[in-house]
Amino acid sequence: MIIRNFYDEKLAQASYLVGCGATGEAIVVDPLRDIEPYLAMAAAQNLRITAVTETHIHADFLSGSRELSAATGATMYLSDEGDDLWKYAFADDPKAVLMKDGFVIQVGNLSLKAIHTPGHTPEHMSFLLTDHPAGEIPHSLFTGDFIFVGDVGRPDLLERAANFEGTMVLGAKTLFESLRKMADLPDSLLIWPAHGAGSACGKSLGGSPVSSLGYERKTNWAFQIADQDQFVEAVLSGQPEPPFYFKEMKRLNKVGPAVLGHLPLVLETTSPGAILVDVRAGKTVRGNYFRGSLVIPGGMGITNWAGWLLKYDEPITLIADSQEEANQAARDMATIGLDVVSGWIKPTNLDPSGFTSFEQTTFQELDGSEIVLDVRGINEWRSFHQEGSKHIPLGYLRDRLAELPRDRKIAVHCASGGRSPIAVSLLKQAGFEKVVEIPSGIAALAK
Repeated sequence: MIIRNFYDEKLAQASYLVGCGATGEAIVVDPLRDIEPYLAMAAAQNLRITAVTETHIHADFLSGSRELSAATGATMYLSDEGDDLWKYAFADDPKAVLMKDGFVIQVGNLSLKAIHTPGHTPEHMSFLLTDHPAGEIPHSLFTGDFIFVGDVGRPDLLERAANFEGTMVLGAKTLFESLRKMADLPDSLLIWPAHGAGSACGKSLGGSPVSSLGYERKTNWAFQIADQDQFVEAVLSGQPEPPFYFKEMKRLNKVGPAVLGHLPLVLETTSPGAILVDVRAGKTVRGNYFRGSLVIPGGMGITNWAGWLLKYDEPITLIADSQEEANQAARDMATIGLDVVSGWIKPTNLDPSGFTSFEQTTFQELDGSEIVLDVRGINEWRSFHQEGSKHIPLGYLRDRLAELPRDRKIAVHCASGGRSPIAVSLLKQAGFEKVVEIPSGIAALAK
């Protein structure tokens, strides 16, 4: 038996290749849209990808199941649990097989048993892996967004991100019952979740790529609560803000993502489009900002903030320093279905008179006349904030601009300078002229 973990740091997302060395067959669980890593690993291990599955209709990335099936001929195994709102629209694909609770996927001498584990979503499945030549004790459980290391999947996304009112309390109760289904499984069972620390699909995810059911029973807060009402209150409290794009991801993954054949390569242009997105590093943009552009630096946060702030039907031109930087940004956006990059342009090909620098300051230099704008998340704010500051999480800033005065200086900060350039550019886009950045962030104040 072969298990390989693939982890995307920007999405905090894990997918898996499981292969049978004896027969050369393999299955991929929860693939991303960029399928090249799975194809390369399968080739390196002398495996053929014959099956692909996903634990649920994902909200935080665009699924690669259709892409991988088109490239390899693999059978797609899709959940047929949940109500009609959460059925796959492409279930009639000749390569698709629908699964109910207890369905078994055979991969050579291995089997993956589908266990219906709703709560995070109504159709959610976990997959119990057994290596039959080694024995009949289950080896692993691929838990998707059901059980994480140190946490469980949040049951409020259907209501808070997709506007299905009245679903989060019901989802929490269902999640409580799904955890009870684990009672008869052995402590030795390895737990392979779909997300790690930094994902918005939970509130306290651990950083380890794998755990065991026994360890989670002893340390995961969700297993310590025996009362359903207490569990519901606990799981719904303290959840981070769900990004706006989660709703669109649910829709696209339900109807079926378009099959691209390959991720996009971006063509350089000397004629910028109407919407400019600067993906250069924040430290670069601070001294070389092009007026009217939206800053979303490439790196760890690009998928999250692109999903929050860009529209799925408006073509954009990237400002980048190189073809490689532009391609990487376009690839990152494509992982959440933002196939909107029409081209990229070097800063040297833009009007030199359009560039300016961010005005900067520190907390110590403020004189009290400014509006101090904190763009961190709600849990960060609750943990510590500057007294008297205005709190608007970055993802909601564009929709709440009316709360900010245009006749006073606005001093913007985040935790340590990663998000504040985005906020400054957004305010400048909206016509705010008296904007300064506190690039050190509140981390410097907290020391």
